[in-house]
Amino acid sequence: MRIGEIFTASVERLGTGGAGVLHYQGQRVFIDNTAPGDVIIGRIREDRKNWALADLLEIIEPGPNRISPICPQYGVCGGCSLQHLDYPCQLAEKSAVLQDRLLRIGGLSVLPKLTVYGSQPFEYRNRVQFHRIQSPRQDQSALGFKARKGDAVIPLTDCPIADPGIRLALREKQLALPLEKDRFTVYARGQTFLSEAGTRRGTVSLHNREFFLDPGVFFQSNGSMLEKVIQDLLEFVKSLDPELPAADLYCGVGVFAGFLQTHFSKITLVEQNKTALTLARENVRSKAIQYAPISTDQWVKTLAGKDSMLYGFIIADPPRQGLSPLLCSQLAQAGPPALAYLSCDPSALARDARALTKGGYTLTDLRLYDFYPQTPHIETLALFEREGIHYVYS
Repeated sequence: MRIGEIFTASVERLGTGGAGVLHYQGQRVFIDNTAPGDVIIGRIREDRKNWALADLLEIIEPGPNRISPICPQYGVCGGCSLQHLDYPCQLAEKSAVLQDRLLRIGGLSVLPKLTVYGSQPFEYRNRVQFHRIQSPRQDQSALGFKARKGDAVIPLTDCPIADPGIRLALREKQLALPLEKDRFTVYARGQTFLSEAGTRRGTVSLHNREFFLDPGVFFQSNGSMLEKVIQDLLEFVKSLDPELPAADLYCGVGVFAGFLQTHFSKITLVEQNKTALTLARENVRSKAIQYAPISTDQWVKTLAGKDSMLYGFIIADPPRQGLSPLLCSQLAQAGPPALAYLSCDPSALARDARALTKGGYTLTDLRLYDFYPQTPHIETLALFEREGIHYVYS
């Protein structure tokens, strides 16, 4: 292939980042803004050893799942990249990506049945980050999202995926960015509206339980899907020994531990973000709770040689890069009988699943929660289990 070469082909599926995948001259080509089944004309933009990137020039024949995006900024704004697909197709393509990564990168020969939970396709996003639009007048209401390409900020007066409270604030220009900041985050759900540029401290209700949060600290952006994960976690742990301690790794503000404490006699919360852990101390109040204000790597090292530190269950909710190499290695060698892994990146999950299964775990349950419709992001809850004895860190 040559840079600038024009070709005609049919899009086969979506890739991890939401780009369409097709084959041309025996090589994989990725092309944005395409849908499975589209017959397109494209131009090669970049040619690598095993794959290429192309620009879309024309859609000759649209695929069966292509629809018209509802947002006038779609294609320019970087917030969404799947609005041109109907929602059932989005779920099907995300499911295929997840399973492909676990089989191909994870090296798993057999997967458990995948359960898929769809979300409300629009007005679902409770936590949103806005950026300042540089203006000579220093207009504090000139806000937007980063562009899909480049560093420009696209001005917004509405956003169809945002919570209704955030949409209203946008339309009525009630959001103002402090002059000393280039970006800020807001959180809205129900009667709660919090902003880094205004009221920062508040509570949100999950399954009729109140949790303190701060919009500047990570918190899941789709409350309805988060409640579903909590519900499933509580079902998972019913069969586990409540006398064995549990651990909540990368615990954030302590949401999972807040519910799991009703089952386990002791829970250790591990979180290195001091602001998040301060909130967790308020959200999870019990004599049976132990707080570890350190990284997961530091936590693993503190357990060396402590045979009394016996865990029956661990929930891990790591950042996009997945488990740290040290933590993953230790879990694979001597992890608990049951490990729940909440992942926001299928490739990272697959890499860690390879190590965990080589260490003796079996992937017994797999669930996809569509926290972010209209985007390629995939949230997965994977349950790994061992049979036989309980394991300790060493």
